[in-house]
Amino acid sequence: MTDFDATRRLFDLPDGVVYLDGNSLGPMPKSVPERVNSVIRDEWAEMLITGWNRAGWMEMPRRVGDRVGQLIGAAPGTVVMGDTLSIKVYQALAAALQMRPDRRVILSDTGNFPSDLYMAQGLVRTLGGNHELRVVPPEDVEAAMDDDLAVLMLTEVDYRTGRRHDMPALTARAHELGALFIWDLAHSAGALPVDVTTGHADFAVGCTYKYLNSGPGGPAFIYVAPEHADVAPAPLSGWLGHEAPFAFDLDYRPGAGIDRMRVGTPPILQLAALHAALDVWTGVNMADVRARSIELSELFIAGVEASCPQLELASPRNPSRRGSQVSFRFEHGYELMQALIAEGIIGDFRAPDIMRFGFTPLYLSTDDIHRAIAVLSRILEAGTWDQPRFRTRQAVT
Repeated sequence: MTDFDATRRLFDLPDGVVYLDGNSLGPMPKSVPERVNSVIRDEWAEMLITGWNRAGWMEMPRRVGDRVGQLIGAAPGTVVMGDTLSIKVYQALAAALQMRPDRRVILSDTGNFPSDLYMAQGLVRTLGGNHELRVVPPEDVEAAMDDDLAVLMLTEVDYRTGRRHDMPALTARAHELGALFIWDLAHSAGALPVDVTTGHADFAVGCTYKYLNSGPGGPAFIYVAPEHADVAPAPLSGWLGHEAPFAFDLDYRPGAGIDRMRVGTPPILQLAALHAALDVWTGVNMADVRARSIELSELFIAGVEASCPQLELASPRNPSRRGSQVSFRFEHGYELMQALIAEGIIGDFRAPDIMRFGFTPLYLSTDDIHRAIAVLSRILEAGTWDQPRFRTRQAVT
């Protein structure tokens, strides 16, 4: 069994704060500063440019990718790190469309993160408008799949409500129709059991600054199924995806396997932070994480519904149908969230009226959940959220 008291001690959390926003930005593991300082002090400062060879910087995207791969059921050598999630979405989508040249439809849903849809819209324009992006309600995805489908692109867990897709079942249906499927695991990796291998994902992408705690702007990852690795095109043909980057050829030749999905120079300091952050998963069983996440979220829902009747549950009631977050609707959700944050209960807000709370068992306890419920109830009862200082919209909500 996973010792969650032990994992909690691995995080640097401010005193007096209940952090219910790890689904947006994970807190910092205590091991990160020393690891990053070591790279700065012992590698960058001392080795200078020789660090690319002596410190193994050039191999870090693959090395760290294999560690992330362990959390999503990927075989070694099928995940690589680098760039942002939007870039990785674009790569996967452009490659998949080229692999289905006789089809023109990209299917996604209204629960997908907008940036994924923006990438698809931009790619459709770039390809001359001959492709079509179809966006349907989440519950209508399977019915909307037909023989015209080239690529299905979904985020497993809805960023607003936490609604969860059955990715393996949808993958099987997409494959029956001859289509490819891109899994966005931004709200899944590190939050719930994922197995891209047995689920037969064609591509998978995700960020690392949420449940994997790599820090703001942490690098994204991309997975390519082994059967596609040497045939998937490299639509963003950056120099580090070249077969021989330091040959400096004027013509692009894609690297072997997952290396062709590398684009630009890897962010070494961010990769070092992620490498250290991944140490918290040593000895952690993902099934235990999932079970405790459900326990904490069910406790929260019951407490909020008993004491805060003004709030409406926006997440699926069945815990198997949601990820590791719970959302409630409230007309003045922004102001109420700011009032909560002012008292050390940190969640976040998504327009127009959704308050989001993430449940990350590695550092949250039942005492934290009870405190969050009590503070929320007290603020609502007293109406202290209704103040001018809580109405000013910040740049990040």
